[in-house]
Amino acid sequence: MAGSIQFQLFAPRLSEVKLIGSFNDWQELPMQKGEDGYFRTQVDLQDGVYQYKFRLQSLTEPAGRWTDVNDPYVTEIDHSSQNGVVRVKGSERIIDTYVWQHDDRALPANRQLVIYEMHVSDFCGKGTDIHEPNKFQLAIAKLDYLQELGINAIELLPITEYAGDYRWGYLVRYFFAPESSYGTPQDFKQFVDECHARGIRVLMDGIYNHSDEASPLVQIDRDYWYYHGMHYPNDPNNYWGPEFNYENYDAQLDIKPAWQLIGDVVRFWVQEYHLDGIRYDAVRQLNNYDFLHWICQQAVQAAGDKPFYNIAEHIPEAIEITHARGGPMEGCWHESFRIFAIDALCGNFNLDLKESLDPRQQGYRTSTNVINYLASHDREHPLNELGMRGIFGEAAFRQAKLGAVLLMTAMGVPMIWMGDEFGEYHPKTETTTQRNPLQWQLLDQSLNQDLHEHYRRLIQLRLQTPALTTDNIAFFHENPDAKVLGYGRWDEGGSQVAIVANCSEQHWESYKICNFPNHTTWREWITGKEIQSNHNCLTIDLPAYTARILVAE
Repeated sequence: MAGSIQFQLFAPRLSEVKLIGSFNDWQELPMQKGEDGYFRTQVDLQDGVYQYKFRLQSLTEPAGRWTDVNDPYVTEIDHSSQNGVVRVKGSERIIDTYVWQHDDRALPANRQLVIYEMHVSDFCGKGTDIHEPNKFQLAIAKLDYLQELGINAIELLPITEYAGDYRWGYLVRYFFAPESSYGTPQDFKQFVDECHARGIRVLMDGIYNHSDEASPLVQIDRDYWYYHGMHYPNDPNNYWGPEFNYENYDAQLDIKPAWQLIGDVVRFWVQEYHLDGIRYDAVRQLNNYDFLHWICQQAVQAAGDKPFYNIAEHIPEAIEITHARGGPMEGCWHESFRIFAIDALCGNFNLDLKESLDPRQQGYRTSTNVINYLASHDREHPLNELGMRGIFGEAAFRQAKLGAVLLMTAMGVPMIWMGDEFGEYHPKTETTTQRNPLQWQLLDQSLNQDLHEHYRRLIQLRLQTPALTTDNIAFFHENPDAKVLGYGRWDEGGSQVAIVANCSEQHWESYKICNFPNHTTWREWITGKEIQSNHNCLTIDLPAYTARILVAE
């Protein structure tokens, strides 16, 4: 079947653009420019898969050279040739033929999430061929593992097309195309669908501050979408690539080009791939709250009735970026939690830990305002942090388990960097182009198995205990000399949990705590043993670097 297929390119300051493609042996086809700044042409194509590019005179310095560029809006890149791909079926241009299977699955609300941060290629583990475009399929094969662990949200490092076959993905080249070394658009849709089938939401890192130097937009007319040169007045020391200029206004067309582009990007990914949230990278550098308010609204509207989560990465963290201070984002990465928690695990306990466990003390308002974590792609694994301080072996695993308790019982939404749950310890690579695959074989070792089971049980406790997802937290005991901290979580329905954390190397026998929460009978989470408090006092053994979790009966 044949159909007339339209190709278009938005390049309002160019005077001439030509289309070339595999459909006519890469011969030039002229394109007509409209008053709206778009160049367009129609091509009669049979059903099939074709490659194409645009040939144009670039306005980027040195201006005037003829160059062949891919469509900035291309939705698929051919893995071998790196040309843009267009698919035609039933005389229409399509992205793929995938049919969603699990759109009716109810998904957890934001405050109920336990997030797993994942780099798709590294998650697949050692032995994965980085040149083989099958990573989405390999990741699908491991989703049952995450479901059994209790994970109900995955936060993906950028999966948009980048240069080469391995990167972290923070230099985006094509904003609308999935990374071709991971698979096709249909493969990614199947990944999202299979996550939803297991009750797992999918969040994606969105890179809207900058792009790769070889992005088509840079090649076409850099100064139309980006700041000129390396200009960035607010943070000149952090330059990762051409930075979008959200202040630029085209009076003739009455648009802000960068707003238009990124609005199209966000709506496309949310609608086309049924995403459940976006983590916005480098928000401090982006630094345009008007745009951020608008783009978050665009994302929520595109999601429709299903839950959606707009999350900021703003380092150092800034309360004003969240709804707590009228900001655009519902949540943000809570870097201070990692700092104070890691300090406590390494013997440097102080009462600043209270602020990270109860972010209301820092000015946040609700659990969804903060994403707590012990590690991330930008930070070292807890076992590596401990190792750098001379803590190894059983002691390191013991302290890592204490960290997991703090993570799962603090006010906020917990996030696990992949592998932390079973004791991955490989240090972060110095560059974003060096592989760091998960060492899944560690799960064959007893200490790693024990840590994994500890995480699994903690996640189940969190998911099954309403008190741990509320905004309610109060400290009933603090002893900086003994490095012991006690705090309670509860909900209005009667769910109640008390946590007593010993952040010291001392084993405190028959440790007495008064002002214990007003409840008589408790059950110790690990052993299942019933424990009685007497007149709001409790006597309990506290092993070194261990937290006791008590659940009200």
